[in-house]
Amino acid sequence: MRRGLRYRVASAAGRVVLDSLLATARFEVSGAEHHRQFTARGQPVIYVLWHGRLLPLTYLHRGQGIAALISRSADGEYIAQLVERWGYITVRGSSSRGGGAALRELVRQARAGRCLAITPDGPRGPRQQLKDGVLVAGQLTGLPLIPTTASASRAWWIEGWDRFLVPRAFARVRVAYGPPVHVPRDAGEQELAALRSSLEAELNRLTAEVDALAGVS
Repeated sequence: MRRGLRYRVASAAGRVVLDSLLATARFEVSGAEHHRQFTARGQPVIYVLWHGRLLPLTYLHRGQGIAALISRSADGEYIAQLVERWGYITVRGSSSRGGGAALRELVRQARAGRCLAITPDGPRGPRQQLKDGVLVAGQLTGLPLIPTTASASRAWWIEGWDRFLVPRAFARVRVAYGPPVHVPRDAGEQELAALRSSLEAELNRLTAEVDALAGVS
């Protein structure tokens, strides 16, 4: 009971601080046509983003009713309560805990017309290495996977497995989206492995690109 109260207080305080902080940021977006070609006509997509770049991206897409996959860990609880305050639907689970039930719920949310957001290197890493779960989600839902990333000209980088990005006040936040990736329903192991490798490479390419534009070394 005390733990639940602690999470609620922390998420409420966190939202106030982060709203104030991120409201000063200037977002510069490239590649938005890659997801808008679907969302503009009401078709949901799956946003695929690295765990460490989660904060500015969830802020940018707040209020859109996106269903986000969040781990059942203690850190995940803080993140879940925060993003729920930004209008997200949270689906709890990961490859190590509750993955099957979470995948079924993601499919249900997709069928209800919601976009999904998945961090395929979470909840424990390795950092910026893509796990297969996001491909399975794309295969089962039929939704296009949209590589999505962000960087910032002024930021705190919280040391940990994911090197979590927190933009500083008045930062220029660079956001990039990549071309959609479609996972065929009948894709076999070799095709899935090739898609995993190409999607991981594209997401890392985009991340290196926005880091260079933001002056991150």
